[in-house]
Amino acid sequence: MTEPKHSTPAHPADRHDLIRVRGARENNLKDVSVELPKRRLTVFTGVSGSGKSSLVFGTIAAESQRMINETYSAFVQGFMPSLGRPEVDVLEGLTTAIIVDQERMGANSRSTVGTATDANARLRVLFSRLGKPHIGSSNAFSFNIPSARASGQITVDKGEGQVEERVVTISGGMCPRCEGMGSVTDIDLGQLYDDSKSLNEGALTIPGYNADGWQVRIYANSGFLDPDKPIRKYTKKELEDFLYKEPTKVKFESMNLTYEGLVPRIQKSFLSKDKEAMQPHIRAFVERAVTFTPCPECGGTRLNAAARSSKVKGINIAEACSMQVSDLAEWVRGLNEPSVAPLLATLRQTLDSFVEIGLGYLSLDRPSGTLSGGESQRIQMIRHLGSSLTDVTYVFDEPTVGLHPHDIQRMNDLLLRLRDKGNTVLVVEHKPEVIEIADHVVDIGPGAGTAGGAVVFEGTVEGLRASDTLTGRHLGYRASLKPSVRKPSGTLKVRGAKAHNLRGVDVDIPLGVLVVVTGVAGSGKSSLIHGSVSGREGVVTVDQSAIRGSRRSNPATYTGLLEPIRKAFAKANGVKPTLFSANSEGACPTCNGAGVIYTDLAMMAGVSTLCEECEGKRFQAAVLEYRLGALNIAEVLDLPVKDAATFFGSKEARTPAAHEILKRMNDVGLGYLRLGQPLTTLSGGERQRLKLATHMGEEGGVYVLDEPTTGLHLADVENLLGLLDRLVDSGKSVIVIEHHQAVMAHADWIIDLGPGAGHDGGTVVFQGPPTDLVSAKATLTGQHLAAYVGGASGGKVGGGKPEASRGRAARRS
Repeated sequence: MTEPKHSTPAHPADRHDLIRVRGARENNLKDVSVELPKRRLTVFTGVSGSGKSSLVFGTIAAESQRMINETYSAFVQGFMPSLGRPEVDVLEGLTTAIIVDQERMGANSRSTVGTATDANARLRVLFSRLGKPHIGSSNAFSFNIPSARASGQITVDKGEGQVEERVVTISGGMCPRCEGMGSVTDIDLGQLYDDSKSLNEGALTIPGYNADGWQVRIYANSGFLDPDKPIRKYTKKELEDFLYKEPTKVKFESMNLTYEGLVPRIQKSFLSKDKEAMQPHIRAFVERAVTFTPCPECGGTRLNAAARSSKVKGINIAEACSMQVSDLAEWVRGLNEPSVAPLLATLRQTLDSFVEIGLGYLSLDRPSGTLSGGESQRIQMIRHLGSSLTDVTYVFDEPTVGLHPHDIQRMNDLLLRLRDKGNTVLVVEHKPEVIEIADHVVDIGPGAGTAGGAVVFEGTVEGLRASDTLTGRHLGYRASLKPSVRKPSGTLKVRGAKAHNLRGVDVDIPLGVLVVVTGVAGSGKSSLIHGSVSGREGVVTVDQSAIRGSRRSNPATYTGLLEPIRKAFAKANGVKPTLFSANSEGACPTCNGAGVIYTDLAMMAGVSTLCEECEGKRFQAAVLEYRLGALNIAEVLDLPVKDAATFFGSKEARTPAAHEILKRMNDVGLGYLRLGQPLTTLSGGERQRLKLATHMGEEGGVYVLDEPTTGLHLADVENLLGLLDRLVDSGKSVIVIEHHQAVMAHADWIIDLGPGAGHDGGTVVFQGPPTDLVSAKATLTGQHLAAYVGGASGGKVGGGKPEASRGRAARRS
């Protein structure tokens, strides 16, 4: 009898192969406990607002970052964001978390794709070493550094304190005319003021410049102008002082303040910011009052003549930055210079990463504020692709946002590569193509808001498919092509569109139907629609820009719902409307209407505690005595949208204006959201639908929606398609920029741009009904859509019965 072989006992360090979460209660999570395998790809699914982000970002990633921050000294922590400990009982097995979310890159007008990824810095060093003629260090090629010259006496210590005359010269690359902005501005004075009025009569039409406001009072009391004289009657000297006077100290109400002409003040306060970062009403004013034209001196390159004169292999740095990244990568590959070999290697690696991640169509001089959330997220990924780090946790928030089905496979490969290097990859995602590659799936639900917050499934993809959860039931669903499409009521003509990469596109967009504009990322979809359609009269555009709001903002304040509610309470009780605002007279004096007391602990994490005076209700006790129907204002703001719609539609509290807004919020699938829930707690998908509900109330015949399926669960896409149908059936024209095949299949008309991205795109490769696109299979979109509807498996997200849909799809494809 042979002696049994003893297996080597596992090393204690190898036993920690799970991230354990016990009792997570962040936001709407209900004592969630999960065990996530390390060095595997885990996908978190569930309807929008179910609690995925609360678990992944608000609990796991937040605690990892907080614990890493605590390893720094208290002094260093003072310069870092304060992170409170998440509401969770136990978190074990955490590793360093690297978060790659959809936050748009800083919309600073001096920030470009090149400066944000360090590719620009490497190019500057390259040109400072190889450029002919040599003009200086890498600073000489930076459009953010001005050239300067100074002279004076300095003391050089040579033992005897000798004095020498020195001239100091700083060589920068900034164009002196436009100060490195690339464009010069021309202001339409007629949009700044009404010259028939005086300052005291409210002549200024600039946002924030009210007749009794601080800004206008400085002008009125400066002594340079007569505040009661209409502007058209100003003398030449008064008009010059009013518009262009250099900064001058003036005394105003016992204070010394600086008086400055209106035009330079507008340039400093409004035009120094990127348009994309402005609030909507300020952006509308800037677009109305200011025209931006390329700087005549630098041709929009932002660089001075010296920087443009130095060349490597016949091109200067401005030309290199304006090249499509895929072309620039080829150019860099052709440089063979041993003296800068390590620099060329890292530059090549960075540029190749752009191409690999599907961003080869960008150029390095593209302003970062013009990038979509998906593009910003993929640019953040670039720095991680060549990283030597292993055993870290990468956390992604819908990495396929803005990606055509053709590009999703490439993204999947990248996620798998990160995992195969020995990293834990956590992905919040709705797309079936990404869910399919998961090693482990966590499905959160069953519903959204208070109806969610629980783990309804945890296991393999096969297990999810067999489960009876909402995600499991929809995983195999496919949209069906509509048996018949609507007839257009007219056309919207676009002629010679040349924005960005468009090649003089002529297209007739049908009106009165659902039009889907599609194509690979970077093919020119947004350039066509936002450049040639969005600015027209009667067009309402719902773009992907973020909703801005503090913890005091909520759905009621954002949508304008609070205004009719306050008036209804005031009318029913015979008091002022301002009493029913937590940001005004009705606010609890202890917490100033915040509901919580924030305690700043300087270098340690701040603490928030429930206000004992109002118990988190935010209002004074006296205000809560007033009722509308059977509820006070705090109880109304605690209602879910669905219940509030019933409440304000009933006789007792009937308020038509409030009911109309609530109906729109319910239509976009936000019936579970509480009216007073802080905007900061809403998910990305919820914020976009809240914006959509707000814009649906605007007057306009044409609606432009930019990727409305962002953040939507497969089940929610059905509701969205129903909403789009209702909009079209009510007489509106709907144009959707979208990659989601369910939306394409549901369209009446498809405009497909391509065939590729960047300079390989910019043309219309197909226009017509979806059935023709599927049967032709002549474009990338056509091939993917044919495979999609051909794979219908018993469910539907579009019109028709499932069996009939399968038959039609099979015959057409």
